[in-house]
Amino acid sequence: MSKYDLIVIGSGPGGYVAAIRASQLGMKVAVVEKAELGGVCLNWGCIPTKALLKSAQVFEYITHAKDYGINVTSAEADFTAVVKRSRDVAGGMSKGIQFLFKKNKIDIIAGFGKLIGNKKIEVTDAAGKKETVEANSIILATGGRSRELPNVKIDGKKIIGYREAMVLPTQPKNMVIMGSGAIGVEFAYFYATMGTKVTIVEFMPNIVPVEDEEISKQLEKSLKKIGIDILTNASVESVDAKGAGCKVNIKTATGMQSIDCDVVLSAVGVTTNLEGLGLETVGVATDKGKVLVDDFYKTNIPGIYAIGDIVKGQALAHVASAEGIICVEKIAGHHPQPLDYGNIPGCTYCSPEIASVGLTEKAAKEKGYEIKVGKFPFSASGKASASGAKDGFVKVIFDAKYGEWLGAHMIGANVTEMIAEVVVARKLETTGMDIIKSVHPHPTMSEAIMEAAAAAYGEVIHL
Repeated sequence: MSKYDLIVIGSGPGGYVAAIRASQLGMKVAVVEKAELGGVCLNWGCIPTKALLKSAQVFEYITHAKDYGINVTSAEADFTAVVKRSRDVAGGMSKGIQFLFKKNKIDIIAGFGKLIGNKKIEVTDAAGKKETVEANSIILATGGRSRELPNVKIDGKKIIGYREAMVLPTQPKNMVIMGSGAIGVEFAYFYATMGTKVTIVEFMPNIVPVEDEEISKQLEKSLKKIGIDILTNASVESVDAKGAGCKVNIKTATGMQSIDCDVVLSAVGVTTNLEGLGLETVGVATDKGKVLVDDFYKTNIPGIYAIGDIVKGQALAHVASAEGIICVEKIAGHHPQPLDYGNIPGCTYCSPEIASVGLTEKAAKEKGYEIKVGKFPFSASGKASASGAKDGFVKVIFDAKYGEWLGAHMIGANVTEMIAEVVVARKLETTGMDIIKSVHPHPTMSEAIMEAAAAAYGEVIHL
């Protein structure tokens, strides 16, 4: 039986990062993976979706080339080639993980891992062959999958999840998307830009409901501009998929309505992969589909840890990676700080992009803060105007008493590249006045952050 210092079950952005950091700290490490290295994010999530979105953006640039003084006689999107490029990008990234594992002397054990007690894992490979491995410490990093609504079951053909949405053999003419979180609006933008008629159905009053309400309203306006229909305060009650397409029955505030479409995409969140892991066998405590852990990801069973989507906190790749590093550093006897879940950036890569961190305006008021709010529209930005990307704005929220930066919310071109400034500033306890007095380069999209801070304090120049 092989014995390791650490075995990680799952090689997503939590698992593979934890494994590499553990190897850097001198541990003998193995990773158990039943599918592709890199997990959902790298193979079926973050990376391939961004490749699809880039193709849609390029197509959008070409179809609007005249706006930039360039005449293009015709442009046609090759849906099959777009999907192939996305898969090639994901494949290349997965090979990159193989290289990193080899470089860091990490063993890959192919198969499904199950806890069997005494810090042992039984791994069953694709052929059904079993082997047992042992480690001083075990990290569970098994991630999640598309959540199914009980009344709308995913069949993988007409009612699909995010995996199928990335590799459809033909482009649908009409699509209904259930849910308007990051997955829903990203696919809505992609398919609508490629020429599919898209309808979004959202149960909450606003799309991207975790975002600041002003961000939600701006995105709704932008998506409607490219022809996407949006139904809020609405729910899909049933889908009749017996015919050539689907008849989607939707409950709205004004009554029932039906929409005919080729495909229904379920984008109503993710559920955790905990089945078959042997949690009950060894006594690992769970609650509402999440593994219970302390601030350093230790479960109630000594030597067993859990990170990523299967524990508390935001189900985001960068969160899982941070958790993995903190976890292995603690195992190694270091003294890492617990992760600050209040300073985690969230990014949505539709067009315009969304990026946010900290409290929304509504949440800040509900917590009792007296606040200063500043907003700077990209319509007043020289760089945005030159780029032809004037949709959106930057909104910042400060505590009026001490100047603490409570939150930032952005919608516009490339704002996912700008949010890190706010994350670092908040980590360093930077105040609004500190930002105003920090010179930002001109012309850039990022100077909108400085301008928004100045607006909060009545010092904005370009409004």
